[in-house]
Amino acid sequence: MKQLVFDIETSGVSFDSLDHETQEYLLKRADTPEKITKVKEELNLYPLTGEVVAIGVLDVSTQRGSVYYQAPGRTIAPFEEGPTKYFAGSEAECLQRFWADCMDADRIITFNGRAFDCPWLLLRSLVHGVTATRNLMPPRYTTNFHVDLADQLAFYGAVRHYALAFWCKTLGIPSSKGDIAGKDVPQCYNAGEYERIARYCMADVRATRELFLKWNETIGQL
Repeated sequence: MKQLVFDIETSGVSFDSLDHETQEYLLKRADTPEKITKVKEELNLYPLTGEVVAIGVLDVSTQRGSVYYQAPGRTIAPFEEGPTKYFAGSEAECLQRFWADCMDADRIITFNGRAFDCPWLLLRSLVHGVTATRNLMPPRYTTNFHVDLADQLAFYGAVRHYALAFWCKTLGIPSSKGDIAGKDVPQCYNAGEYERIARYCMADVRATRELFLKWNETIGQL
């Protein structure tokens, strides 16, 4: 069985680069300076005001992975670090590589993928005219194809959702936290730290794999 873990990193567009009509639309409900600032700071959270800057994919069994990431303005040759390959390209090229990986997957594993990663990947593919090869959003209450660990560990909202880093800390799983966090990605991206983002993305993917194995070996078969 081919099981793939994946994770994405995103960055928002510059608010000032948006046309006046779009700015007005986004600020329609922002009636205080604080809310206006919040809108501008959270453009990376939404697929119509941001873009996917890194996609990490890992085979659960072989532990071989790939990261597809953007590096605008630079030409970076593909390189390898251990069992991970890194490929720089445009957002559309990253998406195409991701869908090629997913084509023959029997199962996908994410952390909060249903609420974030999967809609982003599908909608950014729509924007670029890239054809999706799999439905990443099957019926929620089944793990036959998509295991969203955030959903599973919260029992579909019966208990509180905890962040991946908190689960890793609790269960003794090495994680990427301490280097950068998701909220730092836009700043790193604007600073041209593309490889740093790519490595951070893969660290989260590997942490998600370890969390999946612990879940699967203990309560995931119930």
